[in-house]
Amino acid sequence: MTSHDSILKFEGCYHGHADSFLVKAGSGVATLGLPNSPGVPADLARLTVTAPFNNLEAARSAALNAKGGIAAIIVEPIIGNAGFIEPREDFLGGLRTLANEIGALLIFDEVMTGFRIAPGGARERFGVTADLTTIGKVMGGGLPAAAYGGKREIMERIAPSGPVYQAGTLSGNPLAMAAGLATLQTLTPALHNRIEQRTDRLASGLRQIAAALDVPFVIGHAGSMWGFFFTRDPVMNFDDAKRSDVKMFQRFFHAALERGVYLAPSAFEAAFMSAAHGDQEIDNALDRLEAAMRTAHA
Repeated sequence: MTSHDSILKFEGCYHGHADSFLVKAGSGVATLGLPNSPGVPADLARLTVTAPFNNLEAARSAALNAKGGIAAIIVEPIIGNAGFIEPREDFLGGLRTLANEIGALLIFDEVMTGFRIAPGGARERFGVTADLTTIGKVMGGGLPAAAYGGKREIMERIAPSGPVYQAGTLSGNPLAMAAGLATLQTLTPALHNRIEQRTDRLASGLRQIAAALDVPFVIGHAGSMWGFFFTRDPVMNFDDAKRSDVKMFQRFFHAALERGVYLAPSAFEAAFMSAAHGDQEIDNALDRLEAAMRTAHA
């Protein structure tokens, strides 16, 4: 649609197992410390340009110097695949402006943020509208499901209305769609607010525990999505995340697991609260996580 060739993505973001998106990716690539996209053809890798998250100047420079021009800018509105990293106040709006200037599409990968940071996702929380949005298993209540949507002129390019063919093994899967419908009916604004309040309570409790123990620690949350790093410095991009104390996280993870709290086994993954987590579960978790942090810090 744009007649351009390259994609602009951000370091530490993960957008699924497609060759173009494996360049400087997050998720398991980051967790395992794998080299940059082995097996991806060099010519294809050259059509994927990257920039640090939260750096508009670097994004603009990468876009203006991209081979063949930028067809699309794709971003996790809040990074969840390199830990929990929020955008600066002007970042997503700046990407919207940049995309308009260079004739590129802006794509929000909301596989993690969709329905979690707000019922209406990033557009509701940040007031920025993407041209396309992708959603993953959260829309199916955890069952295999995915969807994408956007502006009418783009969606009309998809077959059978247009020439762009797309299909999927689980497209329209009845079980996943039934679970998705039940999820949307259950996740009322009131329930979403209650989950967000409990997420804030957990995050605040962990922040207080770390402060009392003098443990370098930063934590953030949005809606039901949250995450933390063992560092005293703000984490604004993947490089900042990699400078956090991963060894401390590993000790904390195992100490928490021994006490019955199962966190994601990676310093580079976000976490999520659910409707099943009530005040009693949060109190219990905080007690066990305080003991785990004492052990990890000893």
